[in-house]
Amino acid sequence: MTDTRLRVMPATRLPAWLDRTMAEYVASRMQAGETREQAEANKQKSLDQWFPDGSPADGHLVWDVLDQDDTAVGYLWIGPFAPGGTDWWVFDVEIDEPHRRRGHARRALELGHRAAAEHGATSIGLNVFGYNTGAQELYAALGYQVTATQMQKPLV
Repeated sequence: MTDTRLRVMPATRLPAWLDRTMAEYVASRMQAGETREQAEANKQKSLDQWFPDGSPADGHLVWDVLDQDDTAVGYLWIGPFAPGGTDWWVFDVEIDEPHRRRGHARRALELGHRAAAEHGATSIGLNVFGYNTGAQELYAALGYQVTATQMQKPLV
């Protein structure tokens, strides 16, 4: 077990983080097969729903993931999938490249699970793109189960 901890992301860091995570979201959706226009539309929908006025929606939690030296090595964002709901979602979890494969993501998710339960969540889900096999392995090891599979075949 690592000495990984979560700290509420300071409001001063939120705008830069939001820009970064949304840019990564667009890139991931494009890598998964969407056009830039589709990915940008999905980004805007997410921002409108989950970050109205640039702040997390009610009940959403955004943390810095800290290592044993209190250095931010990544982030975790969780919250209810519907306002006031008990079904929660891992909207984003990312550990910076130099700090991966040290247990930070696993521990951050475990801490996030506990916080979600303390806030009344009865389940937590997530989406993982098909190309991200390392993340799929971690989620399976944490007890996540596949609830749906989307498949696509390019025709050109």
